[in-house]
Amino acid sequence: MATGTGRLRRARCLIVYWKGTRVVFHNFARRLSISARPITWNVLHFFDKWRTLPEVIAHFESYTPASVRASISQLVKQGLLVEKGSPQGVRDDRISAQWSAWLPEGSFHFSTKDPAYTRDDWTPARLRSVLPKTAQPKIFKTVRGQKKQLPRCASPASEFPRVLMSRKTHRQFSKAPLTLEATSQLLYFTWSAIGYFQVPVFGRLLHKTSPSGGARHPGEVYVMALRVRGLARGLYYYHPGDHTLTTISTKATPFRAWRYCAHQDHAKEAAALFIMTAVFPRTMWKYQHSRAYRVVLLDAGHLCQTFCLVATWLGLAPFCTAALQDTLVENDLGIDGISESVLYVAGVGVPPV
Repeated sequence: MATGTGRLRRARCLIVYWKGTRVVFHNFARRLSISARPITWNVLHFFDKWRTLPEVIAHFESYTPASVRASISQLVKQGLLVEKGSPQGVRDDRISAQWSAWLPEGSFHFSTKDPAYTRDDWTPARLRSVLPKTAQPKIFKTVRGQKKQLPRCASPASEFPRVLMSRKTHRQFSKAPLTLEATSQLLYFTWSAIGYFQVPVFGRLLHKTSPSGGARHPGEVYVMALRVRGLARGLYYYHPGDHTLTTISTKATPFRAWRYCAHQDHAKEAAALFIMTAVFPRTMWKYQHSRAYRVVLLDAGHLCQTFCLVATWLGLAPFCTAALQDTLVENDLGIDGISESVLYVAGVGVPPV
């Protein structure tokens, strides 16, 4: 744009809001925010369509060309303007087009990617320093009224209650490898298509062990195999229809697992990570309101709980985390982060003796 040959437009992935007495412009696709003067409204309004620098200078003739150039350069730098054909401009177009039915509420998805996380090695004193100074909320809610005591539940001597009562989050694992058979069972009982059914309008739909809003099943899973006997280290895509793994890359190391999971030390000790993504168009196609984004997140929760229960049933040690380096994971998986994005990661290992 400095040469005057580029074309610029206001970013579509833009939210404007008041924060106290300040007006904040936020590009949620790039997670850039800036507090700007009121004149910024007029400038951005002018850029509702693609504009060249000479057009801008002519329109804002009461300002010197040098000041206009400097202002436009800052607006590009802060993500309020995008250049036609640039990576930022192309991404802005794709998000605004593919997510149009779920925006602006759906901006939450992009705004919350790649945040800064606290580290596992933080001392209790340092952790307390960043927590609110107020008391923690109570763990139980109290509602006034007449209470009815329910019969006490004795744990039945059957497998399902035992698995439910045994499930917990593990952060320590032995060095033993995960077997390919256990990996197969984890994938099959959590993500596999265990059947199909026909309905009017929508045709053939999937039946899985976990529920999904409208039976849209946007969830996909990729395996990072670190210590799986019979499976080379690597990243794999799981196909739920034919129960197969397809190699994506060899980018599978404990260090990379640690980076994926926001530097949580237990992630690099796991035998495998199960990386959960969502293909949003499956749900968007039927539900063209942003509330359906909640459903996609709920679906991921259903799948993860099923995974943890299956792992517990198999005598394994599961964990799950939403503390992720989204962009790193998506780049390694070869997904665009727009039509398909990472949501959740579950990991598993063999319990320590």
